[in-house]
Amino acid sequence: MKEILDAIQSPDSTPADFAALRIPESYRAVTVHKDETEMFAGLETREKDPRKSLHLDEVAVPELGPGEALVAVMASSVNYNSVWTSIFEPLSTFGFLERYGRLSELTKRHDLPYHVIGSDLAGVVLRTGPGVNAWKPGDEVVAHCLSVELESSDGHNDTMLDPEQRIWGFETNFGGLAEIALVKSNQLMPKPDHLSWEEAAAPGLVNSTAYRQLVSRNGAGMKQGDNVLIWGASGGLGSYATQFALAGGANPICVVSSDQKAEICRKMGAEAIIDRNAEGYKFWKDEQTQDPKEWKRFGKRIRELTGGEDIDIVFEHPGRETFGASVYVTRKGGTITTCASTSGYMHEYDNRYLWMSLKRIIGSHFANYREAWEANRLIAKGKIHPTLSKTYSLEDTGQAAYDVHRNLHQGKVGVLALAPQEGLGVRDEEMRAKHLDAINRFRDI
Repeated sequence: MKEILDAIQSPDSTPADFAALRIPESYRAVTVHKDETEMFAGLETREKDPRKSLHLDEVAVPELGPGEALVAVMASSVNYNSVWTSIFEPLSTFGFLERYGRLSELTKRHDLPYHVIGSDLAGVVLRTGPGVNAWKPGDEVVAHCLSVELESSDGHNDTMLDPEQRIWGFETNFGGLAEIALVKSNQLMPKPDHLSWEEAAAPGLVNSTAYRQLVSRNGAGMKQGDNVLIWGASGGLGSYATQFALAGGANPICVVSSDQKAEICRKMGAEAIIDRNAEGYKFWKDEQTQDPKEWKRFGKRIRELTGGEDIDIVFEHPGRETFGASVYVTRKGGTITTCASTSGYMHEYDNRYLWMSLKRIIGSHFANYREAWEANRLIAKGKIHPTLSKTYSLEDTGQAAYDVHRNLHQGKVGVLALAPQEGLGVRDEEMRAKHLDAINRFRDI
């Protein structure tokens, strides 16, 4: 690994130098173990501790197949799917690996008694498999997390509809929270030159997800002037949605849970902010009963902030706790886009407010390659910025996942893999200087 790191850090390294590097037989990786999937049985979700289930193991480097690349991972980040994997909810990810392993002789590699997790990376290409022409050893890259086979016609209009669509590092093995990762070559994108490794690794999954959900024609198709309600507007997903709304001429109405998080939204440029805790919104009377009076109070507050207008688009991801309110406050003909259910999957809403007001609910899941590329391009051009708040070592990934699980973080939390310290990998200092305040916005809170 030292030879690989030395080559990455040397300004004189050539593609030939990287191609000549010896690939080690093993590498360090953050894993969950198949024989521990029942370790949290009987515990409430909140009581399940990722620090107990995530391990830092030495694992074998996987065989490189056609259309694939081995990448030296300089940095990664923690997403909510890593939390789900670590607490084995809503089900163990080993079922995903078993099903993928049955697809072909090559995919059998993924069905192992351990799962290397992680759905983001920034790093350097080490090797490419047969059929890879667009990338070469030494290329500095980030990876998006869509893994597709594309043998069915269903995926050729929108690759997210491929029946063999999977999320890398969650539904496949050999993810990014490791020193080496295995990806398909069509997951790779250029690393933004003005960002450090950990900054470049942070946007991937959440930035692309927010782009599809809010901007793309496959999502809400946001336009100038739209009122966009953004739940968790300072969080991993919401912080990118807020930026897209502002950059696209829309009006974000940011819902947060503390004054500290409200301040982050103000620093991003948002003006309409609702602190749901300070204002005491309780959308459920009890576990079974929602409170429409609270929906109406919430809608009234929104109209106070918008000059009397209702919401055009709701950027939904909390799920059960907020979904009834989201449907209610959306204007006639408006759109609710949903990409997750972090507070529960069984959504309940009053369908009269949907059907009689011709509203739409759109399911949105990650992004296709083109959408991910466009989202990354906006990062590279300095139009959208990373929301990295804190960085952990690979050894402390369990703590990072715990913080995300308990919502103790702001924005995104990064993880250093091969990078020995923060701040490395910047290639365009002039551009970085122009955007430094925005890049550090979440670190300064």
